[in-house]
Parts: sequence; structure tokens; C-alpha cells
Amino acid sequence: MRTITISENEKEQRLDRFLRKYLRGAALSYIYTAIRKDIKVNGKRAKQDTVLHLGDELSLYMSDDDLDAWTKKDEHNKALRQFKVAYEDDHILAVIKPYGLLTHGDKLEKKNTLANQVITYLIETGSYNPRVERTFTPSPVNRLDRNTTGLVLFGKDIEALRDLTYMIREHGYIDKYYNTIVKGHVKDALVLKDYMVKDHDNNQVSVIKNHENVANNPKNKGGGDVKYMETIARPIAYSNIMPELTLLEVLLVTGRTHQIRSHLQSAGYPIIGDSKYGERNINAWAEENYDLTTQLLHARRIHIKKGYKSLQYLEGKIIEAPLTAQFDDICKERFSNV
Repeated sequence: MRTITISENEKEQRLDRFLRKYLRGAALSYIYTAIRKDIKVNGKRAKQDTVLHLGDELSLYMSDDDLDAWTKKDEHNKALRQFKVAYEDDHILAVIKPYGLLTHGDKLEKKNTLANQVITYLIETGSYNPRVERTFTPSPVNRLDRNTTGLVLFGKDIEALRDLTYMIREHGYIDKYYNTIVKGHVKDALVLKDYMVKDHDNNQVSVIKNHENVANNPKNKGGGDVKYMETIARPIAYSNIMPELTLLEVLLVTGRTHQIRSHLQSAGYPIIGDSKYGERNINAWAEENYDLTTQLLHARRIHIKKGYKSLQYLEGKIIEAPLTAQFDDICKERFSNV
């Protein structure tokens, strides 16, 4: 039998969700059977949806060998730090992701990711101890494409992570602004309200215009994963020499896969350098003149308009990430009024 006392980073979650993380090596069916037969909370039987509070005691009537096998955590693989810190306090961390780095791992890359690099950083600075934390790992609440640069937010404790996730998901809390350069002359602000459908096999989305028949649109193969998306793009500057380019500030109202890239392309203003949604001729020009081979898209600024619960102290906070050197060089050469 093993007794566990619920800590700060484990409180206020359901019993079954805690056990799924704690007994990570056990089958799901076993966990739910154990809740009925082998687990007590504060000395009493508890249901799977029982919410655990700080200081609650869990008694697990299982063999030590089984518990050791099911609770064994993977050793953290140290990752060389490539990001910069834009803002940090006791509860949240905002970092600047370089291009070429995944936010999370995928099938091909599991070690050298932004999430792993941040965990290494937090271990080294004493903000996170994986030997003590049984179920909690600091995690990002927003994600950038591999070759998009800029700000990513992390929650350093469970309460901050929950509240930050809520703030990202719900409207009215956080505004995320991006900078990009597109082909063409964007005369007035663009307010784009459309739908997207994702091709999971090719990791690419198609835009279905708001006025089109969404259900019967040929882009929506099989009537699948259609989601509303909204993007607002404001022109900042125009190129003083050819080709015709516009520097944009983009407000991401919804947060969909490849939203800015696909939305601007569908509006007739492809991002320079974007091999998936861009235009071949302008991309060839960008590569020849600036060695640019990826989309020029940078998560520049986060404005926390109001905080939620534990993060109310962040109200009005603005976090910024300077443009990359490459982006800045292009701006200085192509836009006389920047």
C-alpha cells in the first residue's frame, strides 16, 4: 500500500485524471477498476469524478512492484537552449522561439523541441523539479509552426497553466499580434471571416469563404473538420521599390492550424517565403535576395487585456519579441517608413 498527499500542483483535479497521469504505465481499464476496489481518498471510497484538494490523502492498495512499474517517469533529456526569455515571473514564462524549432515533438523529433528546452531551463533555474512532481509538467498554451518565430507562453505551475489555457481559449483575455510581409498592396485593414477544413494527410488547410456553402463545398471532403476562423490584418508600411510588398500587423482572433498563412493567401496576399501557401515567383525572389526559405511570420506581441483567477495581476501586461535579424534587415531595405 502507498499513501500520497496531494500537493499544490496536483490539487483541484478529478481522481481519475490524476491517476491516469500518476499511473501512466497502467491500462485505462485497470485504473477505473482500481478506483472501485483498491483506492481510497481520506480513508473512504471515492468516485472517479471526485475532485482532489490540497492535502487530501490517497491510499493505493497495490503492490510496490506494480506501482514502481506504472509510475516510472521517463528521464528528461536535456536540450540545448535556443530560445530567449521575453518575460518571466513565479507563475508564467514567455519565450521567443526561433525558426526551425518545433513547439512540441512529432514522430521524427522528440528531444530537441521548445517544450523540452524550456523544461531543461526551468530545472536548471530551480523552478521545476521532475523528481518531486508526480503528475505536473510545465507546458505551452499556444503553439507556433516550426518556421514561425516569436512568443510562446508557458504555465510554470498547474494553477497558472489552467488559467492561462482558459485565457488563450476564451475571447477577451489575450490578444496575439503577428508581423508578416505579403505580396501585394493591402490598402485597407482586412477583416477576414471564413471557414477552414484541414487535410490531415498533407497537414494543409483549405479556406472556405464565408458566403460559400460549407457543407457541400468540394474542399470539405466527406463533410469533416470544418472550423470558423477570423483574422484581422492592418497594413503598416509599403515597399518603396518593386516588387510590391506590404508589411502587416495581424491580430489572430481565432487560433487555427496555419490560419494566418492560409487566410492571407486566400485573400490574395500570400506571405513571402511560404512554401506551402505562398507564390512560387515571390518566394524565388525572397530566397535569391534574402536567403529566405520559410514563411516570414513572427509572433510579435501579446497583450493581456485582463487576467483570470490566479493571473489577474497580469491585467494590462504587454509582452514583446523583437523581429528576427533577417526580418529586420528586410524591413530596413524594403520599407522606408519603418
